[in-house]
Amino acid sequence: MKKRLLILGGTGDAAKLAAKASQIADIEVVSSLAGRTQQPFTPKTGTVRIGGFGGAAGLAAFLDCSPIDLLIDATHPFAAQISANAAIAAAECNVPHLMLVRPAWEMVEGDRWIEVASHSEAAKALLGQSQRVFLTIGRQELAEFAGLDAIWFLMRAIDPPAPNTPVPNGKLLLARGPFTLEDERELLLEYQIDTIVSKNSGGGATYAKIVAARELGISVVMVQRPQIPDVEQVDNVERAIAWLIKQLLVIKL
Repeated sequence: MKKRLLILGGTGDAAKLAAKASQIADIEVVSSLAGRTQQPFTPKTGTVRIGGFGGAAGLAAFLDCSPIDLLIDATHPFAAQISANAAIAAAECNVPHLMLVRPAWEMVEGDRWIEVASHSEAAKALLGQSQRVFLTIGRQELAEFAGLDAIWFLMRAIDPPAPNTPVPNGKLLLARGPFTLEDERELLLEYQIDTIVSKNSGGGATYAKIVAARELGISVVMVQRPQIPDVEQVDNVERAIAWLIKQLLVIKL
């Protein structure tokens, strides 16, 4: 009988993982997407469900009732709540659990980073030093910057903000990465950007803006990642597959 793998996804890595895991004969893949974006990274293989679980208790019930044999959390590095819920539910249900966490970006020579712990701290860091800001944090945190009336913002998100969401003064661009270095450089120059605000998401899809900022001497206010659960982790899809194969061998013993 096949073992059921639940992948908490919504990222490009999760979609790649689902595709590779589906090629393993003893695995049935179930991917769960939060449904926060209109066009998520939807796996082309396995079963896909969209929507939340209702906290750790709801996820635990899903693990028991489905039932789920293995769990891999491949959500966005800033999806702190679902990762915390996954750790609690997996421990409660005794389901082997792994986190696939892409490496964070690291500052290199030439970078001008201001590292902050939250979006509210990022907004404060702009005061008195920035006039034209490229805001690349997605749509859900735009309200944190809405009161900075002296600053003009170029805001980039996958989907538009929800109705009645306070947004800063400026222009909204709807786009999804990956973005090229040439395009990011031209964007920064066209809009005369003096500061970028970014989450430290890691990965290559949006890193070009960091390289462009380095080349142009533009400051980057970098929001650091939230704390994640103390569980077994890997940093790429290949290592996640290796973990999966190891777990299958353990189950068969």
